[in-house]
Amino acid sequence: MAQRRFKDYFVIALKGLAMGAADVVPGVSGGTIAFITGIYEELVTTISNVNLGLIKTWKKHGFVEMWNQLNGNFLLALLSGIAVSVFSLMKLMSFLLDNYPVLVWSFFFGLVLASVLYIAKQIPRWKIVHFVVFTIAALGAYLITTLTPVGETQSLAYLFLCGALAICAMILPGISGAFILVLLGAYKQILEAVSNFDLKVISVVGAGAILGILSFSRLLKWLFKKYENITLALLTGFVFGSLNKIWPWKNVLETKIIRDKEIILSEKSVLPYDFNGEPQVWYAVSLAVLGFSLILLLEKLSYKKP
Repeated sequence: MAQRRFKDYFVIALKGLAMGAADVVPGVSGGTIAFITGIYEELVTTISNVNLGLIKTWKKHGFVEMWNQLNGNFLLALLSGIAVSVFSLMKLMSFLLDNYPVLVWSFFFGLVLASVLYIAKQIPRWKIVHFVVFTIAALGAYLITTLTPVGETQSLAYLFLCGALAICAMILPGISGAFILVLLGAYKQILEAVSNFDLKVISVVGAGAILGILSFSRLLKWLFKKYENITLALLTGFVFGSLNKIWPWKNVLETKIIRDKEIILSEKSVLPYDFNGEPQVWYAVSLAVLGFSLILLLEKLSYKKP
């Protein structure tokens, strides 16, 4: 890998900002953003290389050698961008989703739809096995989007588990970590903890996330090394199947009041109500086209083959 300059790490931090913004929306995966900006495999490889050997390197060769072995500058730049984005955008995203849900989901629908095409293009030649894997993954992701969320919980042990599961989804293109937290009934509680800087809850969820990501990244690294194209087909299916979750127009079927706030338990996707009488529909379509076009632009500007 060529020596990186400050400008390169600044760009990586910006990609982290985009990943963080995606991860706070229940339905969009930061892993999708990492993939389309060309840092996905480096991210997975870097995380999977975190082990006790780093401590040995530090003792034997010093901190600088350990930091280089860790790919520390890359991680620091990326995580800084993600952290800034998460802590600064949590309240903004909550406001937008409460007041302009159709417009927000439309933008992300266009973005994720273009991501499906982008990831699929990374497979030079689609074979029958790729279509089979794609179909199974798409059906699995779709079924996940139809599940009913469980109730809220105060258990710290449960929140630890939620952190471990959600972080696995966050580095997978397709199903988002935030959506997994919604299904597990912990999204609102963790959202409030981050907004209020509740260090107890944040540290428990963070510990679970560290355990989850260190374990899952090793599996992903192995899959990319042994079965790259099949893994890409799997990821394409996950992203495609998750589109149901972020379709902008929904009919709410069942709700529940939790902590004085109405929580949606089940809903189904429907067509827009009125293209002629509802201007918001055209705003939504325009934002979907914008999201789609943004991915095409990122593909041209950001992705570089190693």
